[in-house]
Amino acid sequence: MTLPDLSLLPDIALSDDEPVFDAPWQAQAFAMAVSLHQSGAFTWAEWAQALTAEVHSGTERDYYQHWLTALEKIVAQKQLTTADELAACKDAWHEAAARTPHGQAITL
Repeated sequence: MTLPDLSLLPDIALSDDEPVFDAPWQAQAFAMAVSLHQSGAFTWAEWAQALTAEVHSGTERDYYQHWLTALEKIVAQKQLTTADELAACKDAWHEAAARTPHGQAITL
């Protein structure tokens, strides 16, 4: 597997001294975007444009919150899911997280 050109992405902090991801969900969101790109759902240029727009939207979020929001927007734009399906998934996730004991993996 080869990764798309990360230099197209805005403000990604790459360092040999620290991890790229602070939490597992960040790595999962990253992997979903790469996987969707590799499956042909969108081009890397389209993804870079969507992420850049989100990063420069003026909202105060951390980088991977922007990443996740851009991913939600592009899958809706490309009609890979509906707003209702996305909302149902989010609700299911929050319900699963609420019933999962601390330190255990969340499962849907």
